[in-house]
Amino acid sequence: MAAEQAKVDPMHQFTIEPLFGTGHWEIAGYNIAFTNSALWMAIATLALLIFVWGGLKRELVPGRWQMAVEGFTGFIDNLLAANVGPAGKKYVPYIFSLFMFILFANMLGLLPLALFGVHPFTPTSHFTVTGFLAILSFTIVLAVGFWRHGFHFFSLFVPHGTPWWLMWLIPFIELVSFLVRPFSLALRLFVAMMAGHVLLEVLSSFVIGSANSGPLWGGIVGIPSFILMIAICALELLVAGIQAYVFALLTSLYLNDAENLH
Repeated sequence: MAAEQAKVDPMHQFTIEPLFGTGHWEIAGYNIAFTNSALWMAIATLALLIFVWGGLKRELVPGRWQMAVEGFTGFIDNLLAANVGPAGKKYVPYIFSLFMFILFANMLGLLPLALFGVHPFTPTSHFTVTGFLAILSFTIVLAVGFWRHGFHFFSLFVPHGTPWWLMWLIPFIELVSFLVRPFSLALRLFVAMMAGHVLLEVLSSFVIGSANSGPLWGGIVGIPSFILMIAICALELLVAGIQAYVFALLTSLYLNDAENLH
């Protein structure tokens, strides 16, 4: 009986649930419930605002908080300078906000708050969230491209030096590749975060199941699984940062195409 109750569903952590009795809130037939996903996105946004606020003190001798904010800002500034050039300076606020929001959302979902009865939720483990961020970035890229170059922006789909006899094929391939960008951008972040959380849940089921099966199985299966869980948690912290960086990096590369038509 105890073993039955201890079973772990690795997909349950991704279930979106309405909170605060909002399950039946609707507008024009569309459910607008305030969900656990919305709550943790709000928490990530609040964490971002507090983080930025702490760096606005502009003290002559900066403290650690101010240095952290300035360090991340400089990191994004250098990223855009390297990939977009001088024109990338104006995108620093957006790329910084994008990078930090994804980083906070990823990190918050890894906090061991379950020890205190709070179950953290990772919004970036849902394709709808990463898809919205990708579409937002893609929309900005399109807006910048057409604003700066007009219909000449379509020359992006005809690489320099394309032979005339391939003009019927290369632009089509380039267009498809361009349109797939937001999908691949969203899918990469979604899969990375979801896979890590599923793996942790599976390992936790091994620990719980082996512990319920007795000391022998607890020692053979449970202890190694627990040690592996700790290693995976450390790896997930690294992945959370890398995925935020990759999302920001690819967005800056796409902005470079819009600005410079490379």
